[in-house]
Amino acid sequence: MALHEIERLIEAYEKGETNLREEEVLKRYFSKEDVAAHLKMYQPMFQYYSENRAEQFTRKLPLTTPFRYKWLSVAAVLAIAFGIYTTKRPMGCQEDIVGTFCKPEEALKEVSQTLMVISNLFNKGTATVNYLEPLNEGTAMLNYLNEIEKSTAIIFKTNP
Repeated sequence: MALHEIERLIEAYEKGETNLREEEVLKRYFSKEDVAAHLKMYQPMFQYYSENRAEQFTRKLPLTTPFRYKWLSVAAVLAIAFGIYTTKRPMGCQEDIVGTFCKPEEALKEVSQTLMVISNLFNKGTATVNYLEPLNEGTAMLNYLNEIEKSTAIIFKTNP
C-alpha cells in the first residue's frame, strides 16, 4: 500500500474518522517490520491492539450469590419492621414527654420566648462588631482610588 495512503489513514484515525476495515489495514501495515521511519512511533500502539485482541478472560465467575446475602436481606426487613413497630406512637396528647405540648397556644408562647432570647443574644453579638463600619468605608475608598489608577494607566498607556 502506498505510503501517502497510510499517512491519510493515520490522520483519519487520529480524528476518529476511520472504519473497521481501514483500521485493519493500519494494523496489518504496522505489524510488518518495514515501517517508514517517521511512522515508527505508531507501531507499538497498533501492535498492542493486535496482541490484546488475542487475549482471553479465562477465570470462572460465580453465577450465584453467596447464601449470606439472602439472610442479610431478611435481617434488614426484620430490622425495618421492628423499628416501625417500636416507634409507632399512640394517638392522643402526652404531656409527660419533654418538649411536647397539647395546646398550640402553649407551643407558640414557648417558641416566641425562645426566639426572643436568641434575638437578644444575636443583637448583643452584632453590637460588638459595629466598630468595623469605618473600616468598610475605608476599603470602599481604596477600591475607588484603585479604579482611578487603572483608568489613568489605560489613558496614559503605562503599566502599573
